Amino acid sequence: MNEFLAGILQGINTVIGNYGWSIVVFTFLIRLIILPFDYKSRVGMRRMNKVQPKIAALQKKYANDKDKLNLKMSELYKKEKVNPLSSCLPMLITMPILFAMFAAMRMVANEQVVLQVLAMLQGQEPVMEGCLWIRNIWMPDSPFVSMLPNLSTLQQVTGDIWQKCVTGDTLAWLIETFQLAPDPFSNANLSATVTTLNAALQETSFYANSGVLPGWTFNVLIASFSIMKDWNGLFILPVLAAASQFIMTKLQPAQPADAQANQQQSGMGFMNWFFPLFSLWVCASYNGAFALYWVAANVIAVVENIGINKYLDYKEKKQEQADAALGGDTVK
Repeated sequence: MNEFLAGILQGINTVIGNYGWSIVVFTFLIRLIILPFDYKSRVGMRRMNKVQPKIAALQKKYANDKDKLNLKMSELYKKEKVNPLSSCLPMLITMPILFAMFAAMRMVANEQVVLQVLAMLQGQEPVMEGCLWIRNIWMPDSPFVSMLPNLSTLQQVTGDIWQKCVTGDTLAWLIETFQLAPDPFSNANLSATVTTLNAALQETSFYANSGVLPGWTFNVLIASFSIMKDWNGLFILPVLAAASQFIMTKLQPAQPADAQANQQQSGMGFMNWFFPLFSLWVCASYNGAFALYWVAANVIAVVENIGINKYLDYKEKKQEQADAALGGDTVK
C-alpha cells in the first residue's frame, strides 16, 4: 500500500514538476476518495445527536435496571433507524488509508533526502525542492532550521531507504571514501554510518554558509532558538496547521447540553486545544512536505465539513417542510 501511494505521488510529480504542489493534488485526491465515508460519519453523528435527549431520558428512567435500559435503547435505535456505531465505523475504515498515505510521503521524503546527501558528498549541486516560501520542503518550515539536511534529518531515514538509494558503484565509493563498514546500512552499522556521513557533509562547500545568524539567538523559558543563515522557512505552515486544526474541532457537531456529562465537557475542551498544539509541534518538527500535507488536508476537510453541513441542513429543512405539508393535508 505504501509503495502504491508513493508511486502515485511520484507519478503526479512527473506531470506537475514540483513536489510541493504534487502533495496538494495528492492530498485532494485522497480526501476525495474518503469523502463518502466522511459523509456517512457526519450523517451518523447528526442522527445520534437527534436521539440524545431520548437516550438521556431512558438512562435517567432506567438508571437502576441495566438490562431494561439496554432493551429500551435497542428499541429506540431500531425505531429511529440509528446505528450507534455509524459515526465511528467510516472513520475507522479511512484510518488505514491516512496512515498509509503518511508512510508513503515519509518514504518519498527520505528518498529525496538521501539523493541530496549523495549529490553533495560527490560535489554535485543538490536538487532543492522549494515551494512557496520554503527553500527545501524535505526540511522543516522554520527559520531555526537550515535548508540543508542535518544529523537529525538523516537519523530519520531508515536503513531500507538507504539500501534502496545507495547501490552498486555509489555504495562501493561511499565505503571506500569514508571507510565505512562492508554493510554500512544494516541495523548494526546504520547509526555510525549516518554520523560519519553527516560529518563529511559539514566539510563540503555547501555548508560553508550554514550556521547561526550572529545576534539572532533567543532564549525562551528553558529553550533556545537561533535563526539560521540559510534558514529554510518562515514557520507559516506549522501555524496554519494549528489554526486549521482548531477550526476543524469547532466544526464538530455539538452534543445536546443535557446529554453531556461534566467530565465529557472538560475532556472535549482539553482535546480542542491538544490537537492544534500537537499539530503545531509535529509540523514544526517534521519536514515541510508533511506540514504542507497536514495543512492541505485540514483546509480541504474544513471545506468538506462546511459543504456537508450545509447540504444536510438543506435536506433536513426540505424534510421538515414536506412533513409539515403532509400534516396539513391530513388535517384537511
